[in-house]
Amino acid sequence: MSVFSLATKDNNPVTTETLDAVASTLGITIAENEKEDYRRLLAVYHESVQALMELPDYVPQVDEERFPRKNIHFPEPEENPLNGWAWKCDIEDQTPSETPGLLSGRTNVMKDNIAVKGVPMLMGTSMVEGYIPDTDTTVVMRALSAGAIVKGKAVCENLCHSATSSSAATGSVHNPFARGYSSGGSSSGCGALVANGDVDMAIGADQGGSVRVPAGWCGLYGLKPTFGLMPYTGCGSNEPTNDHLGPMTRTLLDNALLLQATAGNNNIDDRSFAAPPPSQIPQYHGILTSRPTPKDLTGVKIGIIREGLNMPGIDPRIRTCVTHAINLFTELGATVHPVSIPMHSKGAAIWTPISKSGNFHSRMNRAFGRRGHALTDLNSLFHPLTQEKWDKAYVSTKNIYLNGAYAETTFPGILSKATNLSRRLRDEYDAALNEYDVLVLPNLPYLANSHVDPTTATPLEMIGKQVGLTSNTAPFNQSGHPALAMPVGMLEIEEGSLKGSGTKLPVSMQVVGRWWREEDVYRVAYAWSLAFDWRVM
Repeated sequence: MSVFSLATKDNNPVTTETLDAVASTLGITIAENEKEDYRRLLAVYHESVQALMELPDYVPQVDEERFPRKNIHFPEPEENPLNGWAWKCDIEDQTPSETPGLLSGRTNVMKDNIAVKGVPMLMGTSMVEGYIPDTDTTVVMRALSAGAIVKGKAVCENLCHSATSSSAATGSVHNPFARGYSSGGSSSGCGALVANGDVDMAIGADQGGSVRVPAGWCGLYGLKPTFGLMPYTGCGSNEPTNDHLGPMTRTLLDNALLLQATAGNNNIDDRSFAAPPPSQIPQYHGILTSRPTPKDLTGVKIGIIREGLNMPGIDPRIRTCVTHAINLFTELGATVHPVSIPMHSKGAAIWTPISKSGNFHSRMNRAFGRRGHALTDLNSLFHPLTQEKWDKAYVSTKNIYLNGAYAETTFPGILSKATNLSRRLRDEYDAALNEYDVLVLPNLPYLANSHVDPTTATPLEMIGKQVGLTSNTAPFNQSGHPALAMPVGMLEIEEGSLKGSGTKLPVSMQVVGRWWREEDVYRVAYAWSLAFDWRVM
C-alpha cells in the first residue's frame, strides 16, 4: 500500500479509542507498543477520505435542450386505470436527423428504477422518498437518440423485491386481462402498460425474472439479454451480477428493434465490458425481416430442459400447454429433443444467496471493486438503516436485510461459494447449447394469481403469492444466457374472484440461447409467432 503523508491536523477525530473500536469489529487486538503508529495511519486515512468526500460528485451531463423534459407530473387516477404509471412526462428529440431513427415516433416507458433526469424515481417504495435523478441512464439516452418518445416511468415493485404486483407503495398494478390479478413483477407497470396499449414498448429490469414474469403474465415478449448486452449504467441495482435490462413489447419484431437501438458496451460499466460496441451490434430486426422464409426452421435443433418442464409446483395445464407449443416447432422443420441439465434444478438455490447477500451489501452501501456510475445520492438514502425506514420497508426487503446479516456471520463464504457454483451452472447450459441451437422450457409455473391485500396480509401471505414463481427464470440471471419469454397460449383462471368466470390469462414459454446469440433466440420465437396464434391456443 502507499501512504502519501504522515502529518495530521490538530482537530483529527481519530483517537486510540477509535482504533480499539475498529479492531474490535475485526475480532482482534493491537499490541500496546504499536497502537500509536496505527492510530496515526488511521488518522491519515480519515483525512484523505474526508477530503475526497468534500469534493463535488461527478455526474454525466444531459443535453436538455435537445431532450427537454416536459409535462412531468404524478398521474391522476383517471389517466392511470391499471395503476401502472409511476410518473408521467414527455421527452423526445427536438433536433432529429433527416434519417428517422430506429425508434422514431415509438412511445416508450421506463421501469421506475431506471434514472431519467428530473423525473422522480419512486422505486415502488416509501422506505426512502424524494429521490430525483440528476442524470440519464445510458439506455434512456440511446432510446431518445434513436427517436423514441419517453412518456414516463412505470411502477416497479417495492425496491424490485417482489414478483407480484401488489407490493408497490402506490398500490397494486392490475393485469390488463383481469382486473384484481397480478401483472407480474418486478417490472409490473411495464407489463401492464405495454399489454394495455398505453405505450408501444418498455425497458424493464430483470434480476431474477423481473422482465420475464410480467411479460409472461401479460402476454408480451420479454427478453433478458446476455449479461451486459444492454448497459445497466445509471439504474438502481440489486446485485450487480444479476442486473439485466430488457425490452418488453407486444410483438417480437418490436422487441428486436428496441434491443438493437439500445444494446452495446458503453465503456463505462463493467457489466457491459464484454459486449460488442453499438456499431457492431447485430441488426436483430433486419435479420428477422430479411429472411425469405422466416417460418422455416429446417436444421434448427431445439432442446427441452427436462428439469424445467418438471419444475416443482407447476400447474399440469401449464406443462401441457407449453409442451404442445414446443411440439409445434416440428411442423416448422425443427428437431426437438429432451435434454437433462441437472444443475438447472439447483439454479434458483444458487441465485438465492447471491441475490440476498449481494443485495444486502448494496442496501448497506458496500459496493466495491466496480467500474461504472454509482447513484451515490440514492445509495445514501438507504444507509444507515433506521427503525423508521425498517417500518416502511416491504416484507421482501426486510427478509433481504435479515438473510444478508445472518449469512454475514453464519455463512461468511456463501457468496463466493454460490458464485463458483453459478459458473458450473453456466457450463452445464453451455454444454447443452453445444448440441442444440436453443433450449426451451416453461417460463412460469402457474397463471397470474389474484392480488393480496398488503394492508391486511401477513408476511407469509404476501410472500406466498410468489413461491416458486422464478424457479425457471432466476437461473439464467446467474448463468447470463439470453432468455426470451414469449406467449404460447391461454388458460382459464382457477383461483380468486374470477374463478369459474371463463376469463383466460396468458401462458408463457422461455427460449434460451448461447451468450451473444440473441438472433438465434429471436429466429426461433419469430417463426413460431408467425405460424401460430397464441391467443386461440
